Amino acid sequence: MRPDRGSLLLFAFGFAAAVDLGSLALGLTPGHVVAKPLLMPLLAAYAYTRGAPRLLVAALLFGWGGDVLLLSDAEPAFLAGMGSFAVGHVSYLVLFGRSGKSRRPGRPGRLGRPGRLAYGVAYGLALVAAVVSLWPGLPADLRLPVAGYSTLLTAMAWSATRPGLVAGLGGALFVVSDMLIATGVAEWPQPPRPDLWIMLTYLAAQYLLVQGVLGTLDTPDTRPAPTPADGEVTTSTA
Repeated sequence: MRPDRGSLLLFAFGFAAAVDLGSLALGLTPGHVVAKPLLMPLLAAYAYTRGAPRLLVAALLFGWGGDVLLLSDAEPAFLAGMGSFAVGHVSYLVLFGRSGKSRRPGRPGRLGRPGRLAYGVAYGLALVAAVVSLWPGLPADLRLPVAGYSTLLTAMAWSATRPGLVAGLGGALFVVSDMLIATGVAEWPQPPRPDLWIMLTYLAAQYLLVQGVLGTLDTPDTRPAPTPADGEVTTSTA
């Protein structure tokens, strides 16, 4: 059986991710520069072939804008990239807000209100701790933008728990990835090859967010069976 277009796009995304991560691990900058801009368009195309909501595709494409802009080390590009990611997070927020209203109770993996409240408290405490810790090390002109972006990112990560655990894990990894970037800007000690860990957690985050959202879509197996109309007689055969 020939693979469908979505499977081919997912394979291409995986291949581009392997090239990008391998290039970062080996210090091959040209490989990273070539592979990184391909990642989110391929993932967005895959999501589109699977019937993804437009807001999911938009979030991925705004992530692509941030990816491209952050290839530059210039501060204006950093701020523009952060702004592009911020719009992507807004797209996710709106999408998750809608999915929380439309999902039917009892679907596997859905967190109840107490669980989401606990995650909200944990994320809120983590946000305050992160901003307070990072503030002294950030350049003065980046403090407020980073604090505002961090608040939006945290809200997105918490909102990602609405569709279920898969998307929730994706939101958490997005926070980890961006915290690695922020600690680098604040000149905290970094692990070896920090860009590798940033991209690894980022790619895992976006992939899990996509799979978490796609898992909430109605399919022929998950849609409720139609009920007979009034007066309609059904028959069955052995």
